[in-house]
Amino acid sequence: MTKKNNKLKKVRESMLLSKSELARKAGISPLTIDRIERGFPCRVDTKRKIIVALGLKISEKNKVFSDL
Repeated sequence: MTKKNNKLKKVRESMLLSKSELARKAGISPLTIDRIERGFPCRVDTKRKIIVALGLKISEKNKVFSDL
């Protein structure tokens, strides 16, 4: 399993959100946020939930995930 680089932690921290706050907004578990921040892969649907929870448009996905 190859790890993916993403900017989720940087973006989340710049918005002063904790992992659990973001997880609650996105409707996913804090453990999932942690795993994604450490570079583990996740489903496109999960990425979409995170992008929306961060208040971004889907077209701004590259601000968080470079592999979409």
